[in-house]
Amino acid sequence: MARSGWVKPEGTERLTDHVSLGVLARVFPPSVIDEVIARSNAGEQRSRLLPARVMVYYVMAMALFASASYEEVMRSLLAGLHWLSGRFGTWTMPTKAAIFKARSRLGSQVMIELFDQVAQPLAAAGGPGFLGRWRLVSVDGTTLDLADTPVIEAAYGRPGTNTGLKSAFPQARVLGLVECATHAVIGAVTAPYTTSKTDMLPGLSHRIDDSMLLIADRGFYSYRAWTQATATGAQLLWRIKANQVLPILQELPDGSYLAALHASTKNRRNNIEPITVRVIEYQVHTGQKTTNFRLMTTILDPHAAGAQQLAEAYAQRWEIELCFDELKTHHRGAGLVLRSKTPDGVLQEIYGFLCAHYALRALIGQVAREFDEDPLRFSFTRTLRAARRSIAGVPDFSP
Repeated sequence: MARSGWVKPEGTERLTDHVSLGVLARVFPPSVIDEVIARSNAGEQRSRLLPARVMVYYVMAMALFASASYEEVMRSLLAGLHWLSGRFGTWTMPTKAAIFKARSRLGSQVMIELFDQVAQPLAAAGGPGFLGRWRLVSVDGTTLDLADTPVIEAAYGRPGTNTGLKSAFPQARVLGLVECATHAVIGAVTAPYTTSKTDMLPGLSHRIDDSMLLIADRGFYSYRAWTQATATGAQLLWRIKANQVLPILQELPDGSYLAALHASTKNRRNNIEPITVRVIEYQVHTGQKTTNFRLMTTILDPHAAGAQQLAEAYAQRWEIELCFDELKTHHRGAGLVLRSKTPDGVLQEIYGFLCAHYALRALIGQVAREFDEDPLRFSFTRTLRAARRSIAGVPDFSP
């Protein structure tokens, strides 16, 4: 039985052919989306009011219009279609319930695989964001506020407060891998709030390779996390705590030194299976404040990367914080809570945000290359507004 609002098309044209996609279709072309849908077995068996490809773009449009209602997002996605009131006047705007059912049919796996397939590094080799041959990438975690429902809290958890009470909203933890030169998120893992960042790190292993220098703050270090990250083939540059015991093996001309890393106190005492690392210690003075830094790296040769170069490279770790600020403050909107009411819907919505953000960063990267400019000098908020306008523009009809 046909659903309410569904009309059998008289010709070969479908809604999918007429949606105005703007910047999203440049980075996520329909052919790639259809391939991922087929691979995920998320395609429909019959023509529907809201086919799977439309819903993929809709989930990304939800991220671009984060404060709009479900129906308003659909209106923005379909804006400018003359056939809504003319040529295809029998087609009706889907209801919120119809959109919810279509999102449920799509599921989250399509969005996860689509992001994983498309999100690749954007910076050209040898340019800003490289140290020698290594691409600077940073890993860190952030949290997102979720709808306050029992099923969401059971799935994702809720942080406590200093007063012993629960916080206002359940939260999901997202671990991101970000290209420092472009703010492009090129890998992400999502988990309940109670999951630690180090436990999530192996989920990014397939996104990390030997072309990268992986930068992490001091909250990441453990012997297990270090060895797991080393196994990816990437070079590591991690900040470590001042009380980390590292027996000095050799002092180097640039002021750094080689040290021995052990799995446990017992192994260190008996010098069992030591791992040689290089340590860089320095201070940063900002006004009247002095901060001590202690970095550990797998780059043992000071001629390949000097202590000064590594300290300057570590300073680019801050770019991931700015990237998360784009996602949470400018893109999603300060104080906004993800709208999904089911655990799978939350996962789908998070990866919709990641896909939309990557599309914006890819557009900025393309323009920056054309004008030979630093992509970080382009305004993210102005690009977001331009993308919203492109989504709502008048579409071209397929031949």
